[in-house]
Amino acid sequence: MFNFRDLSRVTKTFRLELGPLRARGVPAILLGVSAVVASAGFARLIAENPAALTETIREATRFMGVLRGEPTRQLKSSDDR
Repeated sequence: MFNFRDLSRVTKTFRLELGPLRARGVPAILLGVSAVVASAGFARLIAENPAALTETIREATRFMGVLRGEPTRQLKSSDDR
């Protein structure tokens, strides 16, 4: 029969460390599963529409810049000088 105490021991052993991000137990499992689902979605997007790859890479680069705290480029109108 299935013992929930064994499941508790197994979930406590999961650890995830990515730079400053550290997770242990159930949150580590959830982050891992989320990463797999996001990767599968990205792969499916690229497989269905290869023309979108350049735009996807451009947006991913901008997103990483925002996460790093780099200043974003702003478009200026002709009135701004």
